[in-house]
Amino acid sequence: MDRTISLFSAEATGPGLPDLAGLLCCQGQITGFGRTAARLSVLVEESWRARVLARECRGRGADAQAAVAECGSPQVRTSFRVDLLGFAEDWLRPGHTGPAEDDSGKAVPGGFRLSGAMLRMWALAAGRPEPGGYLLGVDPLAPGTHEELLTALAALGVQARLLGPKAEQPAVRVSGRRKLAGLLELIGEPPAGAESVWPELPPAGERRERTPGEPRRGAPAESPAQYLLEAVG
Repeated sequence: MDRTISLFSAEATGPGLPDLAGLLCCQGQITGFGRTAARLSVLVEESWRARVLARECRGRGADAQAAVAECGSPQVRTSFRVDLLGFAEDWLRPGHTGPAEDDSGKAVPGGFRLSGAMLRMWALAAGRPEPGGYLLGVDPLAPGTHEELLTALAALGVQARLLGPKAEQPAVRVSGRRKLAGLLELIGEPPAGAESVWPELPPAGERRERTPGEPRRGAPAESPAQYLLEAVG
């Protein structure tokens, strides 16, 4: 494993408030209150996620509580805070103060750089393993962020692909043993209670995805003579 990647892992530096940007990479929402304060909130699928995220937020200096939203889903939410105002200024498109019915109002900030600590928060809020891969949920109310988040992941060394429109939920998928190992190195060990949704490495030797143009394993290599014959027709 390239040691330069580990410099960006969640365990390389202490937890901090900027890590909460990882929640905005998925379904997390930021709501501004004028130009004085902002609130961060995240709906999740399981109650334990809300409890773990609330603890992780408090460990980063943002008071947060696990609760049940009006829709009945588990939720973690901070109070309106001055130190969260920067998230609203960076992530909300001009003219938006927060989520609407069918639009979160979010856009990936220009020059956004994802970190392992942000990726860890993303995984806690919307990550789930699947056979041979790992899914990171993205915000269905902010489709304009999906491709830009793929770019941010690639810059961090995480090669992923966006699931097609037929997917049950919008998400990016990381697959292959080497890619999953890199993802694990970035996000660190799971906190207590999150083990079931952490990436899992396929057994060594399991079939991996081929890159475009790569010959199938066991296929005979093309000889120089064959190449010349094909080139001249």
